[in-house]
Amino acid sequence: MPYFIYQITEQPIRLLKNLEQHEAYREASARVKQLRVELPESSVAVIKMIHAESELQAEDLLNEVRVATPGPDDE
Repeated sequence: MPYFIYQITEQPIRLLKNLEQHEAYREASARVKQLRVELPESSVAVIKMIHAESELQAEDLLNEVRVATPGPDDE
């Protein structure tokens, strides 16, 4: 399964832009770190990497709403 690299912006609406795709984790991880450094400080975009079978599955996973589970100290 490939690693997909996305640029995600939240404003004015959530946009996912597929930047690259890599087969090896190390190569993808290094590229994500490089892209994050290259982002301007004023940018509202974030760079994320996702491991998925296809581009469609990657976008589904990135759009999934995740609910935080309570920690042991939470009431």
